[in-house]
Amino acid sequence: MPRKLTHQRIDERYSGAVVELAEDSSKVELLTTWEMAVDGSGLVHGGFVFSLADHAAMVAINHPNVVLGAASVRFVLPIRAGEKIAAAARLARVDGKKRIVAVEVHRGGELVFEGEFTCFVPSKHVLGGAD
Repeated sequence: MPRKLTHQRIDERYSGAVVELAEDSSKVELLTTWEMAVDGSGLVHGGFVFSLADHAAMVAINHPNVVLGAASVRFVLPIRAGEKIAAAARLARVDGKKRIVAVEVHRGGELVFEGEFTCFVPSKHVLGGAD
């Protein structure tokens, strides 16, 4: 597996761990927990699902300066605390510094989230050299 070049300090407990990395694609898995639940039923807050998908998109680009510019997403099914979900991301289009990444999140074989992430790869870090 190639070396991960981006999002070095992300907390994998909340945004998932990279399990596959190839040129222009990635797979990131997250085991959801009760810390992520919004109520007693165990409904996982959508922000954690989005974070997983965003992490997968960034890793598919795998550039130290990659940032998210926009996203168009659809939450298909709810996630319950304790379920494992996996985001598969693939580069769909390139337009200069802009990269469009398609991401699907599955629970087993079931689609639970899908989105298109517009990422940018500036020549310098957006915070001017921070790592």
